[in-house]
Amino acid sequence: MTAPRVWTRVVMAPALLLALAACAKNGERAQEAGAVAADAAVASPEGAFLAYEHVVQVQLEAAQIAPRIQQVAQACQNAKFGECAVLQVDQRSGEQPSGEVKVRIAPKGVESLIGLAGEGGKLQARNTRAEDLAQQVADTALTKARLEKEHARLLSYQDRGDLKIEDLMAITTRLSEIEAGVEQATKDAAQQRRRIDTQLVTMHFDTTSGQRSRSEIGEALSESGSILSTSVAFLIRAAAALLPVGVVALVMAWIVRVLIRRRRRKA
Repeated sequence: MTAPRVWTRVVMAPALLLALAACAKNGERAQEAGAVAADAAVASPEGAFLAYEHVVQVQLEAAQIAPRIQQVAQACQNAKFGECAVLQVDQRSGEQPSGEVKVRIAPKGVESLIGLAGEGGKLQARNTRAEDLAQQVADTALTKARLEKEHARLLSYQDRGDLKIEDLMAITTRLSEIEAGVEQATKDAAQQRRRIDTQLVTMHFDTTSGQRSRSEIGEALSESGSILSTSVAFLIRAAAALLPVGVVALVMAWIVRVLIRRRRRKA
């Protein structure tokens, strides 16, 4: 091996290592940027009152559906990806198993939970929508403030000593109504805040298209016997129902034939 070739390899080897390292770093940065972009895609802008909802369709092997449903539900209950509450778990077995998990989770955990749901499977479809609650939040706050102001004014009237009994009773009744209204407005505000601070995620689990086709073929074959027996039974019933009609028709035809022969003989 000549000296120039040796020096060429010595120089090129570190350059290749540096290039590979740079590619790896760029890949990691791209993954980090993708994760940040995914989180940003579902994060409500600051000052906005958006209630996000996600609907995800995941296809898995039949044997993976039941364990995955339990895994997703447990991850939510254990707050693996942040604050989370399980709202619904639905699981159906059989030749075509399926299921559904509905949770309410903090925005930062949405992508991680969806990633867990689709791990080893196929994310068939995903739909994300947001409802603007700005008007509802404003209306609730305005209602609560108005009721609290009226409540304070009636309390000042109630302390007067020149009130009649009927006026005092009317004020007391109205105070009770206002307190109930304030309590309801507080509940509405809390529910609106919950919808804004957390996001609703519904994950549907279904078998793959190949398994579904095989299951449908097997189901059709298993049902072929019952379909055949049903068809034969229908034909037997139809023959039994038509038999008296056929007998009557034959008798009438024989009578007509006899009458025709007699007329011919007389003629």
